Amino acid sequence: MVKKSFTETAYKNVDDFVYGKSIYPVTTKRGLVVGGGTLYPEVNFTLPTMLITDETMPEVLSIYKEIITGIAQRAVELEVEGFSAECEWLPGMTFEPERGIQVMRILEDVVEEYYQKYGIKGAVRSTPVDIREGKGVDHMWHGAAWDKVVRSFEGSAEIGNDFLSIESIGGKDVHDEGLMYCDIEKVIFGVGVLGAKDMEVLWEMIAKVAGKYPGVTAAGDTACGFANTAMVLAEQGYIPRVLGATARVIAAVRTMVANEQGATGPDKDCGYEGVIIKAITGMPVTMEGRMAAVAHLSRVGNIALCCADLWSNESIQHIKLLGGYAEVVSVEQLAYDCRLLNCARERDEKTALLMRDLLANSDSWRDPHAYILRPDVALKIATAIVSEKDDHYLRSVKAAATALAVIREGYDKKELKLEDRELSYLDSLSETVAAMPKDEGSFIEQQVAANTNPKFDPKMYDL
Repeated sequence: MVKKSFTETAYKNVDDFVYGKSIYPVTTKRGLVVGGGTLYPEVNFTLPTMLITDETMPEVLSIYKEIITGIAQRAVELEVEGFSAECEWLPGMTFEPERGIQVMRILEDVVEEYYQKYGIKGAVRSTPVDIREGKGVDHMWHGAAWDKVVRSFEGSAEIGNDFLSIESIGGKDVHDEGLMYCDIEKVIFGVGVLGAKDMEVLWEMIAKVAGKYPGVTAAGDTACGFANTAMVLAEQGYIPRVLGATARVIAAVRTMVANEQGATGPDKDCGYEGVIIKAITGMPVTMEGRMAAVAHLSRVGNIALCCADLWSNESIQHIKLLGGYAEVVSVEQLAYDCRLLNCARERDEKTALLMRDLLANSDSWRDPHAYILRPDVALKIATAIVSEKDDHYLRSVKAAATALAVIREGYDKKELKLEDRELSYLDSLSETVAAMPKDEGSFIEQQVAANTNPKFDPKMYDL
C-alpha cells in the first residue's frame, strides 16, 4: 500500500469549511453518505457495569441487541434518514475477540433488519479496545495482544461492519508522564514519535483488513487517550490549559497517520483534533461536544460541532432514565441537533455558515482548547503543520509552536481570555519548543537516555 503524503491542506477557504460537508465523502453499503451535505447522528454506547465472561455472554448479547434495537427504533420514529452506531469494545471483548465479534454481528443484523423494513440507512462502527499495554506485552506489533487486536478487526470486517476504528495507545505512558510534569518534550516524544510510529504499523494492518471486504472502511483513529486526557486534566485544574490545548494540536499529527496509511474517514468521535484532520485531508470526521457531557466535561461543547459530519455523544452506559434508556435518549438529542443544522443548510450555505460561526463564537474566546478548534484557527494550524516537511517529529514540533503562537495571538487580539498563570506557562512552553532538536534521531537519543519511566521499554517500538 502506497503511503499518502499530505503536503497541503484540502481546504483553502474557511467559507468552504463547515459541518455536514467534506471534500471526500464516504458512502456506506446501505447508501449513507457521510460528508455529502447532511449531518447525521452517531450513537456511542456501552454496557452497564458488569463482568464479561463465558457465563455472562448470553446476557451481554441480549443487552447489546436491546441497545441497538432501541436506537434504530427511535431513529425511525424521529424520521431520521440515517445514523451510525458505534460499539467501543470492552477489554473482555478484545482479550477474547470471538466475544466481540458476536456482539458486532448482532449490531450488524439489527441495523440491516431496520434498513430492509424501513429503509433507514444505518451504519455500524466497530472499535476494538487497544490492549497492547501492561504486563505480558513485550512488543507493540507482535505477540498475543497484537494478534488479538488483528483478529478483532478481521472478525468485524468479515461480518461487514461499515467503519473500523480504534483508540490506539502507543506512547501513552510516556505522554501521560509528560502531562503530569508539564514536560512538553516528553509529550511530543509520546504522541509525535512513539504514537506516530505505532500508528504507521497499526493502520497499515487495519487498512489492509478493510481492503479485503467490499463496503468496509478503515475509518480513523483518535488521540482520546492522549489529548482528551490532557483536556480533562486541564478542565480539572491539574495541568495548564495552554498545555492541554497544545497537546491536542500535536495529537493531530499522530492521528493523521491513519489517513496517511489509508484511512478514509469518518474518523472517531473523541478525537477533537478531527477538525484539523478534516482541514488537511478533506475527509469526513465524527465530532462530539456538548452531547459528550455524559462521559466527560469540557469547554468545547458548541465549537466541536462546527465542522462535524457525524455528531456523537461519546459513550453512554445502558442505564434507565426517566425518558428511556440512555442510548435512546442520546439518539433523540443528537437527531434534534442534526435536524437544526441541516435545516440551516437547506435554507442556503450562508445560513449554514452563520450557524457554524455562532457555534464557534459561543465557545472560542473562553478557553484555549476551544480557540484552537475554531474553523479559521484550525485551518491556520493545519496549513502550518503541512508546511513542515513530511516528518512526524518535525511536524509535531511545528504543531506545538503554532498552537502556542496562535494562542498568544488570540490573547493579544482580545479574542481569547487567559489567566496570568496561563501566560507564564505559555512563555515557558514556547521557549522549550523553540530550543528542541532539529532532527528526530537526536531527539530520540535524548529522550531514551533520560527515561526513568518503568512502563516505557524502547524495545517495544524497535528503538
